[in-house]
Amino acid sequence: MTDLLTLVTTDYAGITRGRSIPAQEFNPGKAKSVGWVPANMSLTPFDQIADPNPWGSSGDLRLLADEDARYRVLLPGAATATDMIMSNIAELDGTPWDLCPRTFLAKALADFETLTGLRLVASFEHEFQLSGTGWSQAPAFSLRAMRQADPFGPELISALADLGCAPEVFIAEYGRDQFEVTMAPSPGLVAADRAVALREVVRELAALKGWRASFAPKTAVDGVGNGVHIHFSFQDANGHNVTYDPARPGCVSALAGAFAAGVIRHMPALVALTAPSPISYLRLRPHNWSSSYTWFGDRDRESSLRICPVTTIGGADPARAFNLEYRAADACACPHLALGAVVRAGIEGIHAGPSDPPLFSGDPETLSAQDRRNLGLERLPATLGDALDRFQQDKKVSGWFSPLAQETYLGMKRAEITLAGEALDDALCARYAGIY
Repeated sequence: MTDLLTLVTTDYAGITRGRSIPAQEFNPGKAKSVGWVPANMSLTPFDQIADPNPWGSSGDLRLLADEDARYRVLLPGAATATDMIMSNIAELDGTPWDLCPRTFLAKALADFETLTGLRLVASFEHEFQLSGTGWSQAPAFSLRAMRQADPFGPELISALADLGCAPEVFIAEYGRDQFEVTMAPSPGLVAADRAVALREVVRELAALKGWRASFAPKTAVDGVGNGVHIHFSFQDANGHNVTYDPARPGCVSALAGAFAAGVIRHMPALVALTAPSPISYLRLRPHNWSSSYTWFGDRDRESSLRICPVTTIGGADPARAFNLEYRAADACACPHLALGAVVRAGIEGIHAGPSDPPLFSGDPETLSAQDRRNLGLERLPATLGDALDRFQQDKKVSGWFSPLAQETYLGMKRAEITLAGEALDDALCARYAGIY
C-alpha cells in the first residue's frame, strides 16, 4: 500500500483542504508543491463557490509545502497514517499569494517582532462535542464522563504527543459529551499549525470509533457552545515572559496593555474573522460564559479579552505562565487568519501609544449606556452580517487585506449567509456540526 502525504491549507472558510502525493516523493530540502486554484478561496463551508467572485475559472497557484510543519501519526484502528504538511499558497514562481492565510499570519508575527523585538507565543484551546456514542449522560467535569469516553482521551493525548503538539490537559466539559483539550504554548505560526492538526486528528479518531466529533460553535440552539480561546504572551530573546508586570493594573505590562487596547478597539470588526459563521452569534451573547462586549477582564469568563489566572503554588513564578486570552473565536475560523488578525490589532494598539483598556468585572447589562461607553464596553455585533459591516467600516482592519482579499472574503461570507438561510435553528446548527 502506498502511503500518502497531503499538502494542506486552511482557507477563509476555516476548512482544511489539500492534495495528496505518494509520501516517498517528498524529499526534505527540495521544494515540493502541488497545483491549486484561486477560486478555491471563494468556496463556502457548503462547498459552493460564491457567485460572483473575483476569480472565475481562470488562474493557477501552488500549495508549497513547509517541511518544518509536517504532522504524521498512525491512529489506533487506522489503515494508514494521518500525514499532512502545512503549506503556503504561492504563485507559480513561488512568491507568496496575497490571500494565503498562513502567510498573513507569518507577516503579522514578523512585523510584531520587528516593532517590539519580542516573539509572540500562543496556544489554541479547543472545545468539541462527540455524538453517536450511545453513552448515558454523565455529570459535567466528572471522572465518569472522562472514563466513559475511555480510551478516547488517552489515545488523543498520545496522538498529539506523537505529532509534537505538546498536549497538556484533557477535560470533560460542561456540555453533553463535550470535551476540551489544551496544548503548551509555542511560536505563533506553530500554534496555528497545531490547531489545524488537532482538529483533524480529533475528527478522525472519533470517526474510527464510529462517532462524530464537532467543533461547531453551536450543535443545537439551546446547547452549550464550542469556543476556541486563543492564548498569547510575549517573550524576549532570553525566553522571559514580558507580558507580566506586577506593578501595573492586572499585572499587565505596558506593552501588553497597549496591545490589548488595540484588540479591544477593533474587536467589533475582528469577530468577522474570528467568529465567522451565522451560528457563531448564537454563542456571543450575554450570560453565556462567552464574549458579548468589548470587555477586558481579569479572570472573568464573560470577558472577550481575559487576563488568565496564574498560580504561585510550590513557589511557581507567576510571570512564567502569565498570558492573555482572546475568547471571541470559534472553529469556523481559520486559525492562521484569526491569530493574524489579533496580532494586527495588537500592533495597531502599540502604534497608538501606551493606553491600557479599562479593566472591568461585573455585568455590562446592568450598566447605563453612558457607563458602558466610559468603560469601553461596546456590544459586539449580533449577526455575521453586522460583523461584516463593521469589518468594512473599520478601515484599519479591512486595510490589512488587499482589495482582492476583501472582495473574496466578504463575497464568500455573504454567500454563506444566503445559503444558510434566515432561520438560526437546530437544523442549521446540525448542518454546521456536520461540517466543522
